[in-house]
Amino acid sequence: MFVGSYPLRLDEKGRLALPVRFREQVAGGMVIKKGQERCVYGLTMARVAEQSAAMAAMAPSDTARARMAARMSFGSMVEIEPDKTGRITIPASLREYAGLDRDVVIVGVDTRFEIWDAANWEAYVAELEAAYADLESEGMPTLS
Repeated sequence: MFVGSYPLRLDEKGRLALPVRFREQVAGGMVIKKGQERCVYGLTMARVAEQSAAMAAMAPSDTARARMAARMSFGSMVEIEPDKTGRITIPASLREYAGLDRDVVIVGVDTRFEIWDAANWEAYVAELEAAYADLESEGMPTLS
């Protein structure tokens, strides 16, 4: 499970040191890909296999929407391997998609982590934190 928020910096080559707590989880391989709200998702290879099986089980699978989702999801995936110091290189195309320049935040989101531009993350939290605090938990599992 990926949890926590970690403010970090990209170097001039687009490299980022993963939080120590995440490194063991991705030791068996990982991908990064386009995420919703203009961030980059980081997933273990096991999670990618689960997503593939889930998409295959969805019906109907041959609609324009399903093809678009599969293309955008799997087509933007880049298999990466952290180096000996736990750094990953985020390709320029994904940095551009998510607006990643220098200051970033890695956010653990259960089965994945997200890499956000720090300013975009702060704006996202500022916009939605009050709504989250007021959410009703009716019908939703809680972690308390």
